Amino acid sequence: MFCFDHRKYNMRIYELELKTIKPRPPLTLAQARIQGLKNVVDRDKQQLHNERERQRQQREHEQKLL
Repeated sequence: MFCFDHRKYNMRIYELELKTIKPRPPLTLAQARIQGLKNVVDRDKQQLHNERERQRQQREHEQKLL
């Protein structure tokens, strides 16, 4: 039988109420440029990984046909 222990969850909710979420200030032009370049690098790495995986699967498929 499932027993719900509400005390554990009340403590976590209480802890969340104590923490305040501070808004981030807007990025400066230089910071925004750097962040944009980092995003481009991450996106290109992911595209490269996906392309290599696609080619690997294509090679495996072609070998199965032979």
